[in-house]
Amino acid sequence: MILRWPQAVVLILTALSSCVALTAEKLYTDQPPVTPELAFSGPYDVGVSTVKINDPDRLNTANFITTTNRPLLLEIWYPINLPTQKLKPKRATYKNVTRLQKPFELQGEAYRDALIVSDGEFPVVLLSHGFTGYRTQMFYLGEHLASHGYIVIGIDHKDSTNSEVFDDATRASGFISTLYNRARDQQFVLNYFSASMPGNSLNNLAKRMDTNNAAIIGHSMGGFGAINTVGGCYDFKSEFFKQGGVPTAIALVLPFPLNSCFGGGEQLDPRWKAVQLLAPWGGEASVHDIDAMAKITVPTFYLAGDQDNTSGFKNGIKRLHERTGSEHNYLLVFANARHNIGPHPAPAASFATDFELGHYFDPVWDTETLNRVVEHMSLAFLDCHVKADPARCAYLPTRESSQQYKGAYHQFEDPWKGFKHLWASGLTFYKK
Repeated sequence: MILRWPQAVVLILTALSSCVALTAEKLYTDQPPVTPELAFSGPYDVGVSTVKINDPDRLNTANFITTTNRPLLLEIWYPINLPTQKLKPKRATYKNVTRLQKPFELQGEAYRDALIVSDGEFPVVLLSHGFTGYRTQMFYLGEHLASHGYIVIGIDHKDSTNSEVFDDATRASGFISTLYNRARDQQFVLNYFSASMPGNSLNNLAKRMDTNNAAIIGHSMGGFGAINTVGGCYDFKSEFFKQGGVPTAIALVLPFPLNSCFGGGEQLDPRWKAVQLLAPWGGEASVHDIDAMAKITVPTFYLAGDQDNTSGFKNGIKRLHERTGSEHNYLLVFANARHNIGPHPAPAASFATDFELGHYFDPVWDTETLNRVVEHMSLAFLDCHVKADPARCAYLPTRESSQQYKGAYHQFEDPWKGFKHLWASGLTFYKK
């Protein structure tokens, strides 16, 4: 049998994915010298632990009457000092499944269950995945920020993960759960780690957390929820649900429990110092209250591909950026990129179908390049507004276009700070 090239690739990758339990995939290459400056690892080694917490009193979205337990599985990355570890820890791997329930395992750089550094406190950053996704979908960013002195918490949002959404029924119920719970999960996690923790291991992590200086990084529906958490109140209309096929009687009722603000609270939690939104959903559907958006004060950083056909760009992400009232309000645009500007590169198990690959792949940008730019810009933004480091504020571009060539022989603009000469092509940065 003669195989054409694409078909051969698919068969080979599918065969490899069946062996993934034996050898974890390494998705990233060694960073080249043209990597943006702040995308290189920081001074700390990184540990990672998996923790399960529980909200015992969450409203049940199956009926919006009763309450229920809501377990949340977390992946926590944190600074360590590797030479001081009594028992040498092993490198972490991250196991999950694709949307078609195919298992995969990815090799990380962090050390599994290593001891956190013995002194100091570190700002907390939450990673909130899209619908559907998983807590390690941005593991590269969790490891990176932890190496620079943050404690990063990736959240498995119940009813919204790959493993829980696998057919029309779970997709419908999971979507409603996501609309109600996403912002509440984010606020609950911060509240949880602000309280005293049971168990020695968890206590050690919690003691090192500076929960008074916290941020959220949300992709897609994670960004949708984060906007609400910092003040972009929901403004759902029954017509939105009717257009989605929800029966009229239910569509008329749904806005009442959903139209909340501040992650279910009464006012902005002042511990949120920054929010970063990668391809956030909701702008095209106009589900955030316009007046509330204008009153947002938390420093806000939108990142988007201008060909995003999931969240929309012009009438979606760009509109959200324009409506946000923060004094410090940024937008980074990847020219010709689509929706997948946040997740790690595609695992081999996802290459069998367009449906799977579409969850990770971008047709124009190399995913590793996207990730490195996100690492650089995220660290600049968080260090500037969470750690209040003016030196890192200088890494936020001072002009919109990254284009350097002036169209004349050997005449160039200076590159954006932190980028090598001519290596920021395709990026545009807006300040409002």
